[in-house]
Amino acid sequence: MKEGERRSRVQRIFVAVLMVGISLLLGAIVADFITPLFLAAIVSGLMTPIYRRIRFVLRRGETVASLATVLIAVMIIVLPLSAFLGVLANEARQVVEVVVPLVQKQLDDGGDLRDRVPRWLPFREYVMPYRSQIVEKIGELTGKAGSAAVKIATSATQGTAMFVLDLFVMLYAMFFFLIHGRALIQMVLDSVPLAHEDQRLMFNKGLSVTRAMLKGSLVIGVVQGGLGGLAFWAVGIEGSVFWGTLMAVLSLLPGVGVALIWIPAAVYLGLAGKVGAAVGLTIWCAGVVGTVDNVLRPRLVGADTKMPDLLILLSTLGGLSFFGAVGLIAGPIVAALFMTVWDMYRSAFADVLGDASATAD
Repeated sequence: MKEGERRSRVQRIFVAVLMVGISLLLGAIVADFITPLFLAAIVSGLMTPIYRRIRFVLRRGETVASLATVLIAVMIIVLPLSAFLGVLANEARQVVEVVVPLVQKQLDDGGDLRDRVPRWLPFREYVMPYRSQIVEKIGELTGKAGSAAVKIATSATQGTAMFVLDLFVMLYAMFFFLIHGRALIQMVLDSVPLAHEDQRLMFNKGLSVTRAMLKGSLVIGVVQGGLGGLAFWAVGIEGSVFWGTLMAVLSLLPGVGVALIWIPAAVYLGLAGKVGAAVGLTIWCAGVVGTVDNVLRPRLVGADTKMPDLLILLSTLGGLSFFGAVGLIAGPIVAALFMTVWDMYRSAFADVLGDASATAD
């Protein structure tokens, strides 16, 4: 190797190491603001069509259009969400205050509870010996969920310093992303050693899959949470808004999400002697709420962008463990990008993979 080539190689390695090191350092500096930045990127991506429409209608510059879009996001997302969190905080407190004493009363009145459960129920003889443990666990889980909801909602509604700072960073980042987002993405793509066609594929398909997943999850969560909360209100369960919100969040877990809420509720109603309410809740949640995902997701997400349910489940749980609450969204997005990159890999090596497949046959 010539002296000039060796020096050039050393310089490239040094620049690459320097770039990685500086990037990691910057990541550590802004680590506390990863969540608002991530949310800003998500909301900006969803609001980009509105931003373009405003810019076209007003025939003004990017700054005015971006500012108008951020104000619209505040009015249709931030303010209603803050009001909703206030209601959620109150209901969560009521759940915590009501459920724990009620559970204790049910445990103290064990004999009365046995008498109120009809003898003809097929599960009675199997469930009744464990009634105390079941009711206690339901109360324990409810108390933990309610306390967590109170903490989150109260932090937002009381305007804590960190919440205000995160909100400011999010809105400012939205303003920036709406104006410079496409150029920023293009800069990142230009830094990736891929052909222009592969860069476009990674961007367009990744964006479409992510947008479809977000829209599908949002709509399905709202519908399932609303229908579930309505059912809880109809059967007289305290905190229907709280339980509906919890079902909306858990709807991100395909198949089993909302069932984690309504099945224990139906069991509790049955143990409390409200058999009609338990049966009605079961029929409604299993027949209507549970089928919403199967009906809406293919139409909202589409067959081409639909991820396997197992991958959604694992990425959601893993994202929650790795990123915290924001991982409920971040996990599936990373999984969607994984599938996009996997498709790119198969397309790039189609000739090699095809030959290998033919040889294996």
